[in-house]
Amino acid sequence: MGTEISTLGEFGLIKRLTENIEIKNPETKYSTGDDCAVLKYADDKEILVTTDMLMEGVHFDLTYMPMKHLGYKSAMVNLSDIYAMGGMPKQITVSIALSKRFSIEDMEDFYDGLRLACDIHGVDIVGGDTTSSRTGLAISITAIGEAEKGKAIYRNGAKETDLICVSGDLGAAYMGLQLLEREKDVYYKMISTAKTDTERLAISQPDFSGREYLLERQMKPEARRDIILKLRELGIQPTSMIDISDGLSSELIHICTQSHCGCRIYEERIPIDYQTAVMCEEMNMNLTTAAMNGGEDYELLFTVPITDHEKIEQMEGIKLIGHITKKELGCALISRDGGEFELKAQGWNPLKEDSKEQ
Repeated sequence: MGTEISTLGEFGLIKRLTENIEIKNPETKYSTGDDCAVLKYADDKEILVTTDMLMEGVHFDLTYMPMKHLGYKSAMVNLSDIYAMGGMPKQITVSIALSKRFSIEDMEDFYDGLRLACDIHGVDIVGGDTTSSRTGLAISITAIGEAEKGKAIYRNGAKETDLICVSGDLGAAYMGLQLLEREKDVYYKMISTAKTDTERLAISQPDFSGREYLLERQMKPEARRDIILKLRELGIQPTSMIDISDGLSSELIHICTQSHCGCRIYEERIPIDYQTAVMCEEMNMNLTTAAMNGGEDYELLFTVPITDHEKIEQMEGIKLIGHITKKELGCALISRDGGEFELKAQGWNPLKEDSKEQ
């Protein structure tokens, strides 16, 4: 009996499988271990390449995810990786495996969303593949971008005293997922207890009034091109950067592990939207836990030298949440009452049997 993959987790498995791979080509500047691989084919540019796969029943649920939104989100999660390296996306390829239950119109809707995302970000769809599936819909997208020579931003450059910054707000996507899952369960319970077709037809759709932001953050995330452009405009070169797909705790630990440092972040400074707070209270969930571990925010987490403090304060939508420390001090969250809690990578693990991400 072999070792269960879930014991390593996604990133542990990637490290195990790739740690002995030898780079054979001088054009390969950086391979696994970051948001993108970095290739060098010209003196003034570096090519960025990233791939993501989305599986039905694992990453998305078509019970409530419209195909157009799925296309849009599928593109955005890849473009976000390019921005997390400080680059600009240029092209994507799209590969799809689908079963017979999908119609031509379904796939047209998917591509409508895909094209909309690409149009907004000036990205070309340049190829891909389509094949059949017996287990549902699978989507694999590769994004290609570029960064100026020496300007790609890695996870391993954070230094002691650097400031830790995050864009936007956190936890809304996760609470949007909780809301959708709750309403799906309620709907199916009502359907299962209805005794006649008339009773089934009388079951109303859920009312999401006042929760629109949570749904949008879950179903229609936005890659933060605007932040990269503003950083360039202000002449700020982050020392490290990552996008928040698996939760703030996990992403901070990635940066600190690869940069060989520790960190301190402050609970009172974590940016959280009002709707997120209300939804957490309604569902009796811990607000800080949702913000730290929920994931799928696709905001940018980055570090900058302390000398950039004044410039960072000029940036709308950026929150300074902490600072980098010596490695020996570890990674910790300072609570509102001054308590210190070790950060743990409790974000989403796709290789656990009970894991589900939308």
